[in-house]
Amino acid sequence: MAGSRPARETTTDAPAEPSSDGAVAAAPSAAAAAEGDAEITRPRNDKRGYRRVVLPNALECLLVSDPDTDKAAASMNVSVGYFCDPERLPGLAHFLEHMLFYASEKYPVEDDYSKYIAEHGGSTNAFTSRERTNFYFDVNNSCLDDALDRFAQFFIKPLISPDATLREINAVDSENKKNLLSDPLRMSQLQKHFCSESHPYHKFSTGNLDTLLVNPNKEGLDTLEELIKFYNSHYSANLMQLVVYGKESLDNLQNLVENKFSDVRNTGRESFSFHGHPCSSEHLQIIVKAVPIKEGHTLRIQWPITPNIQHYKEGPCKYVSRLVGHEGEGSLFYVLKNLGWAMSLYAWEGDWSYEFSFFNVVIQLTDVGYEHMEDIIGLLFRYIALLQTSGTRQWIFDELVAISEMGFHYRDKSPPIHYVVNISSNMQIFPPEDWLIASSVPSKFSPDAIQNILNDLTPDNARIFWESKKFEGQTNLTEPWYGTSYSVEAVTPSIIQKWVNMAPMEDLHIPKPNIFIPSDLSLKNVEEKGSFPCMLRKTMFSRVWYKPDTMFFTPKAYVKMDFHCPLSNSSPESTVLTDMFTRLIMDYLNDFAYDAQIAGLYYFIRPSDTGFQITMVGYNDKMRTLLDTVIGKIAEFEVKVDRFAVIKETIIKDYENFKFRQPYEQAFYYCSLILEEQTWAWDEKLAAVSHIEASDLQIFLPRLLGKTFIECYFAGNMEPGEAKSVIQHVEDTLFNAPISFCKALPPSQHLTKRIVKLERGWRYYYPALCLNHQDEKNSSILHYIQIHQDDLKQNVLLQLLALVAKQPAFHQLRSVEQLGYITVLTQRNDSGVRGLQFIIQSTVKDPSNLDDRVEAFLNMFEGTLYQMPDEEFKSNVNALIDMKLEKYKNIREESAFFWKEISEGTLKFDRKEAEVAALRDLNKEELIEFFNNHVKVNAPQKKILSIQVYGGLHSSEYEKIVHDEPQPHSYQITDIFSFRRSRPLYGSFKGGVGQMKL
Repeated sequence: MAGSRPARETTTDAPAEPSSDGAVAAAPSAAAAAEGDAEITRPRNDKRGYRRVVLPNALECLLVSDPDTDKAAASMNVSVGYFCDPERLPGLAHFLEHMLFYASEKYPVEDDYSKYIAEHGGSTNAFTSRERTNFYFDVNNSCLDDALDRFAQFFIKPLISPDATLREINAVDSENKKNLLSDPLRMSQLQKHFCSESHPYHKFSTGNLDTLLVNPNKEGLDTLEELIKFYNSHYSANLMQLVVYGKESLDNLQNLVENKFSDVRNTGRESFSFHGHPCSSEHLQIIVKAVPIKEGHTLRIQWPITPNIQHYKEGPCKYVSRLVGHEGEGSLFYVLKNLGWAMSLYAWEGDWSYEFSFFNVVIQLTDVGYEHMEDIIGLLFRYIALLQTSGTRQWIFDELVAISEMGFHYRDKSPPIHYVVNISSNMQIFPPEDWLIASSVPSKFSPDAIQNILNDLTPDNARIFWESKKFEGQTNLTEPWYGTSYSVEAVTPSIIQKWVNMAPMEDLHIPKPNIFIPSDLSLKNVEEKGSFPCMLRKTMFSRVWYKPDTMFFTPKAYVKMDFHCPLSNSSPESTVLTDMFTRLIMDYLNDFAYDAQIAGLYYFIRPSDTGFQITMVGYNDKMRTLLDTVIGKIAEFEVKVDRFAVIKETIIKDYENFKFRQPYEQAFYYCSLILEEQTWAWDEKLAAVSHIEASDLQIFLPRLLGKTFIECYFAGNMEPGEAKSVIQHVEDTLFNAPISFCKALPPSQHLTKRIVKLERGWRYYYPALCLNHQDEKNSSILHYIQIHQDDLKQNVLLQLLALVAKQPAFHQLRSVEQLGYITVLTQRNDSGVRGLQFIIQSTVKDPSNLDDRVEAFLNMFEGTLYQMPDEEFKSNVNALIDMKLEKYKNIREESAFFWKEISEGTLKFDRKEAEVAALRDLNKEELIEFFNNHVKVNAPQKKILSIQVYGGLHSSEYEKIVHDEPQPHSYQITDIFSFRRSRPLYGSFKGGVGQMKL
């Protein structure tokens, strides 16, 4: 390959020194700046350096220099997706994505790339979509050079062996089988089914054993040959976009990229384009009735539209989505909610490319709403007609721009791995100056562009997909890839107009201006600059922790209020009533607080293990207004019978749909149910909610709040006095009002969350049939090894062992043995009680057999650990230290860490620093001793809990294991609650107020 043509570059580098004429001085490099390149638009407070480089092979790169980063990352976007799949090999692009991880000519040892990344504090992944395949990783800072060298080989000389090909087809097949009972994926494929077969949107993207092996073999195709042919003909440097993010200077990053990626072949392949819209007239004016897996009724209305990307500076779809999807007074959702017909409504542009797009409105219906489908469609089109005829409003667009600009300029710093994926994807679509901002901030008000989108949203352009279990037995067709049952009918514009005319006359109107848009974005000057939270205030009603912003310097705050109410979890009925209460509060606040969320101020009110929590995060300017309103709603809470009925229906469906969770998710549930002292089974809660009435909740609430203590955490752009003022207002409103049912919680009644202590030297196992009888193929295991309660030395030994074993476990159990697509080794932490867990979901082995494979892996890993060279041990220790020293990216991350210490009562705010010190003193012999004592097969102190979920395919194995006598030192759990009651519990770190064990 000729190397004489210099790379082209554009630099946006804040740290660079200005030259004498005020321009940013060009960094010294062999590369020349590309003529006419515009400066990359970036957030005002973004101090990172950016440089666009085009290598001689036409590979386009963006380099990001961040001196403050703890992690390096890279993403390669290849402008080739499943739209390019050969007709006879559906899923080939996705399969190639899998195969490139295996090996390369330069690094021929299988899984070398993933192993290197995992051992150096990083992670890897990839995805395939319509017109792109994106590969990405992150890694500890010091390892970027070696990581990039391995990564680049994906695109230079990968090794694709026959053996690995056959094995990985099984992984893709397992991934597809996992997806078969997913309603979102089933409905997505059904929508593609109602498109032109000649358009690639119609394709099946995942692939399976039949499409990648069985059918090709029948047709005389060799999958390996086709895979290599596809790679050679489609993967070309000129169709790739690379982002590299590191601590190094832009010059050093450029040298890295030039050295690593200049050998990527450029075949001069033209960009792939797919003209025309997938929908022709035969796919419009239809209503498709489909049977979902889960309970519930969903109405999806779609229109083919002009893609927003063609007018992204004007943002017409953002304008229309904001109005159609609005939830405030006068909106479509507000009306449907008040009629008791809808639980949620979303409007957005989805499944878009440069050539085609769809505008979607998705409405979750209540049971009553199901009976009023025609009225709901009528009201939707009436609201659209209102928008079409009332003209576009400059103030709405200006508000949209103000919120979007604020979101862009004050957005939280995200992990580099997410950042690089986002930018490399943008590079395929947008010009360089918009790689960071993309389409997030409209800048030109164009009434014509907005009106054109609204004019597309007509009855003659619509297609309706309606999902409900009520259609069982009424359908006559089956979608071929996922097996979804459906029927289809014509819906003409005249029919829809009839529905519009018959729909109830409701007061639909344009939303009012948003009162929550911040007007004060200044930063508070706080004198206290501590690195850790301090206790600011304590009374008999509450305790307040406070942590000023010393890192992020954004006009945002984080508030958590944890209401401790002993009655909240005392029975299945109490748990359900507490859940109902929090959902109703959110429901009552929705039309008022929706604007706050639009303006970047988010809030959640949710049940917790010991009561319920209010969480707020976002711009601090209007936070007090929202918080006072929430507290006021709690103080004056009354049960509205009509809203109670809707919330009750929602909760019932949630519990009924529990059984449709993936088998591995069911295993997680059973494990928590066995280990956590005060938890209730889903079917008990379903039984409880079925007979609860509105009057029960009205009686329950004074009892719930009759004993309450509030643990609070305030952080961010907020002064101590503000935090004190807020909690004083909360106490005055809830506890000190003339009429109030909130009373202080005596210290003796504070709740703790305690965990079951397993017996050393014993293996407990809990076999269960998969709750979803439609899931014939998937079984799962959660193999949990309980080790210790929070202890500095033990913690770091466990973390190091998990880091060292994670990739070998994935490689052996997933890549080599092909047990299943979901194969994970991870740590587990239940309220400070820690251990290791293997999670495997499989169609090829039953759970008992999977248990044996985990033990076989541990036997094999034992030798790997014993023979680990000292240098490799030190490398792993350093990788873990680097991970622990990672700085928080934003106030949410920081607050999550400190809140966990507060809520669990451990209060080790310096935990990371202490653990780093412990790691520095660690030696390999201590890690081996830890493994031998707690994890090694038949270790004397080992404590195992094996959760085994048997799918229909393995029902005979289930019958055998429940009737066989347990092996020595094994115990079959047959009754979870009897077992839980019979076991001792670990002590809690959290005592009464001021009595925490430190």
